[in-house]
Amino acid sequence: QVQLVESGGGLVQAGDSLRLSCAASGGTESKYYIGWFRQTPGKERQSLAVIAWNGGTYYDVAVKGRFTVSRDNRKNTVDLQMSSLEPEDTAVYYCAADTSWSQAISGSCDYWGQGTQVTVSS
Repeated sequence: QVQLVESGGGLVQAGDSLRLSCAASGGTESKYYIGWFRQTPGKERQSLAVIAWNGGTYYDVAVKGRFTVSRDNRKNTVDLQMSSLEPEDTAVYYCAADTSWSQAISGSCDYWGQGTQVTVSS
């Protein structure tokens, strides 16, 4: 199984950019689709972006154009570059992995990181 650790969260101001990183270990990481998700209290978890081992990507319409997901298969990391952040982007951000593309997009992943808090002040 794969272990995932997120980093890079923090407090930023509206309009700022922030880069999150997800480090994967413990398995054949290249076979996994890895995605980024976020959740705020009282709301459903939202799928943001998913990337395949070959670089294929999926983006939720809410973040397409502002967020960019990238993957370094040598380092076993998946980054999420976020720009033009808004207070509404405040959430706990998670990375997760699954061997199914559809499962990864829907957020029904087998493996999850512990999450990293992103707070955007107005």
